[in-house]
Amino acid sequence: MARLATLLVLLAVFAPMRALAGGCFPVAQAPARLWLASFHEAQLPAGVVVRLTFLGHASFLIETKGGASAVTDYNAYVTPPYPPRIATMNNAHDTHYTERPDPRIEHVLRGWNPNGGWAEHDLIVADLRVRNIPTAVRGRFGEQELSNSIFVFEVEDLCIAHLGHLHHRLTSEQRAELGEIDVLLAPVDGSYTMSQEEMLAAIEDIRPKMVIPMHYFGPTVLNRFLALAEAQGWRIERRLEPVLELARDRLVERTIVVLPGR
Repeated sequence: MARLATLLVLLAVFAPMRALAGGCFPVAQAPARLWLASFHEAQLPAGVVVRLTFLGHASFLIETKGGASAVTDYNAYVTPPYPPRIATMNNAHDTHYTERPDPRIEHVLRGWNPNGGWAEHDLIVADLRVRNIPTAVRGRFGEQELSNSIFVFEVEDLCIAHLGHLHHRLTSEQRAELGEIDVLLAPVDGSYTMSQEEMLAAIEDIRPKMVIPMHYFGPTVLNRFLALAEAQGWRIERRLEPVLELARDRLVERTIVVLPGR
């Protein structure tokens, strides 16, 4: 019994560290602040690393086989089916955050620092590592630096990035910190964030294998973005269900996957 308890402790400690070793290259082996969590195997098919569900607008539910769960741009309008263990809020706009998150959420990560300065997050829950890269937002009163964050979700060798309310192409330093991204969740509204042409240029800078559009306001806007992307050699795939089961070796290069959102 004592040997079994020791084995479970070792699994809880070293399973997340294995996830770090194969993560996004530039910072994957950097030390992270570590929160140990009980190991719980999610009901994912063999070979699947992450189940990704588009909840709507800019919110996705990320579930891992190790029992971690996260919701991006957690807010009071688009709600998940259950409280996730992690909630990220990329910027302080009411459709991207809430002041009253569910108290059962273990970790609430804001993409800005309410006290000013940098927002810094780097944590591990089960087999999921979450970290952020601060960016700027253009507003009525000019550019507000450090008011948005890109959140990166690393599971085993798969890296997912959520651009949030990105308003500019990334600097070389930001791209280096971002690392190699497999799946990019990108706002394609063409007005509130960036023009669609600029967003495509930003996507080409990042060079993900797969892009999932979000933050658009109707089929006309989405279809214009898809036409621009197809003209640049992107393959378009439309799904009938809002759920994707992901693994790095299943991804097809230069694919845009459209998920229906509620």
